[in-house]
Parts: sequence; structure tokens; C-alpha cells
Amino acid sequence: MPPKAVPPNDGPRRRVPAPGRPAARRPAPARRPAAKAKTLRLGSPKPRLRLVSLGLTLVMLAFVVRLFQVQAVDAATYTDKAERQRQAKHTLTAERGEITDRSGIALAASVDAHDITADPFLFTPEQAKIPDAPQQAAAILAPILGRTPADLAKKLASPKSRYVVLARRQTPQVWKQIKDLKSVYGDKAAAANARKPNSAANLLGGILQEASSKRVYPNGDLAAGILGYVNAEGRGAGGLEVKLDKELAGKDGEVTFAQANGRRVPTAGANETPAVPGSDIELTIDRDIQWAAQSAIEEQVKKSKADRGYVIVQDTRTGEVLAMANAPGFDPNDLSQANAAAMGNAALQDAYEPGSTSKIMSMAAVLEEKAAHPGTHVVVPNRLKRGDRLFKDDIDHPTWYLTLNGVLAKSSNIGTILATGELGDTQAEANKVLHSYLTKFGIGRRSGLGFPGETPGILAPPEKWSTSQQYTIPFGQGLSVNALQAASVYSTIANGGVRIDPTLVRGTKGPDGRFTPAPAPKKTRVVSDQTAKTLAKMLESVVDDEEGTGTKARIPGYRVGGKTGTSNRVDPQTGRYKGYTASFAGFAPADQPRITVYCAIQNPTKGSYFGGQICGPIYKQVMEFALKTRQVAPTGGKPARLPVTFEPGQ
Repeated sequence: MPPKAVPPNDGPRRRVPAPGRPAARRPAPARRPAAKAKTLRLGSPKPRLRLVSLGLTLVMLAFVVRLFQVQAVDAATYTDKAERQRQAKHTLTAERGEITDRSGIALAASVDAHDITADPFLFTPEQAKIPDAPQQAAAILAPILGRTPADLAKKLASPKSRYVVLARRQTPQVWKQIKDLKSVYGDKAAAANARKPNSAANLLGGILQEASSKRVYPNGDLAAGILGYVNAEGRGAGGLEVKLDKELAGKDGEVTFAQANGRRVPTAGANETPAVPGSDIELTIDRDIQWAAQSAIEEQVKKSKADRGYVIVQDTRTGEVLAMANAPGFDPNDLSQANAAAMGNAALQDAYEPGSTSKIMSMAAVLEEKAAHPGTHVVVPNRLKRGDRLFKDDIDHPTWYLTLNGVLAKSSNIGTILATGELGDTQAEANKVLHSYLTKFGIGRRSGLGFPGETPGILAPPEKWSTSQQYTIPFGQGLSVNALQAASVYSTIANGGVRIDPTLVRGTKGPDGRFTPAPAPKKTRVVSDQTAKTLAKMLESVVDDEEGTGTKARIPGYRVGGKTGTSNRVDPQTGRYKGYTASFAGFAPADQPRITVYCAIQNPTKGSYFGGQICGPIYKQVMEFALKTRQVAPTGGKPARLPVTFEPGQ
């Protein structure tokens, strides 16, 4: 029998219903009850959208309000601020005018210089690649610029600034030193960057310069008391530099240019207002005569171990000051080495009792009032009692029998008291008359120069003269003058009795090259021409006569008139009399005067203290030089030789 077919076993066996029989139903599997479905409900988006919309609306509103404020309300302010940040303004310093002598020789001038500046941003650690770049750079620059390292470091360590000034008005040599150092440090930085890129920067790369000018005085201390000096800002701070600062300084200009990151944009153009240079000032001073006067007084002050001295040289016909020398002086090129006490103009700022050089004014009053004449006999005792005092002359002597000319020649105090006593019926009247002449000669008021710090001197009203003063003022004690006032008295006599206000400035030359003369000085008639000529002859006796006190002032070939002076000196420290003032004043040629020279020395402590002995030679030396320089020839006239004494009983 064939085998039965076996159905494949591919799953659970199912019964196959027999043919003809219906298949039996299997019971349906029981169903699990279905899980109850959860319902998901979304929150309402409207509140959130409203909140977001409100926030966005507020933000947009804030932007709109700010935008409106910037573009409408504050538009002009922000525009101006932006413009200021974009635009930079620099002042263009005007070139200061020169001060020259009467021949055009420069006494004060301006030369090219450099303001040394810096960009502090380039000294920050990020830019300099060095944490202490300001300190290192300051240490290098300090000895070159003459500043302290601490001061320079403080300026360089200002990261919020792109511009600081380290030193003004430095010479080209200083800037060359700095440039050379910049090259050295630049080479070092380049070498370091070659080994390791972006590892080093030029330590001095942020040091820059701006063109400027520097005031120089080519002749050193010559005429320093007249010229004065300028301060660190280049403005006048003393002497004529400050008096004429407006004319000398000119008018600064201005340049406006675009900048970016603190640097000028070269392609953006600029708006420039050019500076107007200052005017040149031409003085009446003659440089050569100034040198002669200054050299002579400096030497004598040192020789006499005196506190100070001055020499004035004046043109008698014009009032022009040809020289005004002080000793000791100072060098305005190096104020750091100057003695503060010597930095003024002592010839104008010192007030002192002139002594016997003042007697010429007493004699002028006596002659002009016709109280006496040169030959009037004056008996001079050894002592003269007036008021509560006993007066004497510089030397003890027997009774002198002098003419009025002899009183001046021998410089007798007693004789001068007796002569001026004839100016009025009473001493009070005589005092008033003498006072009127002193004021006309310019005593008690400034000379007319308008020089800074000039003293007017001291001259009390006659009604306030003490018992002593009414007898000492006639011979030069009890009043005070400055050196120019004293010189001007002699120039007045030399000019025929007409006083001309002294002048120091001849004129100015503007930027256009046009010369403008200074205004004509004031002229005042003090005494008559006849009185002036008589006084000139009397002054000759002081120098020419063997009995005169001024024989050391003689100049061979010239007729010379002059007067010695030796007065008690008030010590400025104590206010008491201590030491002496020695002086000499005069003019030449005596018969046709052209030049006045006045010399005074304060508190000589070595050798003689008499004016004729120590100032007479100065007068001679300076006068000789001035006469030759001004090409004044001898007149060839013979001295007047007025009598000095008379025989008793005549």
C-alpha cells in the first residue's frame, strides 16, 4: 500500500471536516474590554499672543520714541557731537616778531622748534606689546626733554587720550635725538617680528612732533633787563617782551580737518585760517654801546664787590636810550640758572637817594630864579647848623671861599644849602620853589617809558618835608630816583633845558614790511637855554678844574661836563642807612652835547666808595666808546674855566 500522505507540519493541526459534514464552530475568543480614551484639550493661545504682542509693541514704541528723539528732538545736538568727534581743530601758532637794535641787529628772535607729542593709545599693553611701556619710554625720554620720568610716564599712561604734549619748543637737535632712537627701537621690533610675527612693537612709535618756534636771544645776557623773556607758553613774561606782547605775538590761526581714530584723514581736505605773524620791534638801543656799557659795569661791580650797578647812555637831542646796562644780569636763554633778584631791570626798578648828582637841579633853580650867578661868592664853613642838625661836607676843611661854580665843582653840601636858601624869603618858600623844579625835571614820577615795574621814585610834597629833609634834599638825600630819571636830568641840561621823555622803541615793522615810527615823545621846557648853557660850563669845572671832584672822567680832545655823587644808601633789607651809592653823570661834548652817560654802583665794599673814583672811570670808558660809535667829533672849543674860589675881602 502506498504510504499515507502526511500533511506538512506548518502549525497547529486543524481538523478537517469529513466530506459531507459541516465543520464544527469553535467558540469565539472572549474580547477584552477596550480602554477608555483620554481627551487632550489645548490651552487658549489668545492671552499669550496678546502678551507677546504687547511686549513687541512696547519695544517698538520705545525704538520709535528713541528714534524720534535722536532724529528730531536731539538731531542738532547729535549732529554737532558727531561733527566734533569727526572734526579736529589745531591752533596754528603765529610767529613771534623780532626785537632788534637801532641797526636791525636781532636781539630777540624766534627759530624753528618742535613740540614733542605722543599718542598714549600706542603705549597700552595691547599695542606696545610691553606691560610697562609708558615707564620704559619715559625713562628714555626724560634726560633728552629735561623732564622727570614720573611726569612723562603719567602723560603716556592716558589710554583714553590720543594726544598729549610732552614738551614744548624743543630744538631741532632734540627731535633728531628722538628720531634716531625711534629708528633704533623700530629696527629691534622688526627683528623680533621676523623671528616671531606680531610679537613686538616700536617702543617709541607713539612719540610724535608738531612744528613750533622757540624764542632765542643771540647775544646771551646782553640787554636782558630791557628785553625780558617769554614763558613756557611763548608769551612775554618780563621786560619789553611783556610790554609789547600784543604787537610781538601776532594772531594765531586755526586748522580744522577730518580725523579717524585720532589720525588725520589726508584725503578729506581741511579748512585753515592762517596765522598772522607778529610785528618786529626796532629799539633805540645800539648793540655795540650796550655791550660797552654792560662790560664796564660788570667789571667794576665785581672789582668793588658791590651789590649791583647800572649804566644809562642817552642821545641828548632825541631822548633815545642808546644803552641800559645792569650788573649782575641774567641769560634769558637759560632762566633755570638765573638769579631771581637779577631778572628785572634794576636801572628802572631800583629807587635810591642820588646824592650829589642831584645838586645840578638845585643849581638850575638858583640860576633860573636869578638868586645867584656862577661867580656869586659863597662862604662855606666847616659845619653849618640848621634846625636841630649840624651839616658838614664829605671832608673836613677850613672855611672855603667858593664861587657858586666852586660849590658845584667841589660838591659842597653846605654851599648848596646856603645857595638854595636864597630861593625864598623863608625856608618854606624856598622849599616850594625847589620842589617845583624837581618835579619839572621828572623827579617823583615815572620817566615816560611805560616800562613794567618802573619806580616813580620818592619826592614828598614840600609841606611834608621834615626839618632834616628841607636841608638834605638840595644835595640829594631825602628823595629817591631811578637811574633813568637821574640820566634824564643831565640830558635835559644838555638839550638846552628841554626835557624829552626817554624812549626805547624807534618803531615797528608789520607783517607787510612797512615800518611805522613810534609816536614823538613829550617835550617840556624846564629851564631857559641860557641857564642850561651856564650849567654846562659849571659842570665842566667839575671835570676840568684840578679842584673838581670828577677829574677821572676827562676824555682827551673832548670838552666834558659831569658831576660826581656819593650818598648814604638805605639797605632794602633793614630800611636803615648802610653803605653808599656811588655815581657819576655827565654829557659830552660840553659845548655841543650829543651823549649823556650815567653810572651808579650800589654798596661797593672793596676799595673806594666815592663816585668820582669808581664811577668816573666807567663814565670815561663808556663815553669814549659812544662818541666814537656815534661818530661825534671833538668841537675844538676851549673849556670855559669859570672861577672856583675867590679871595676873602674881594
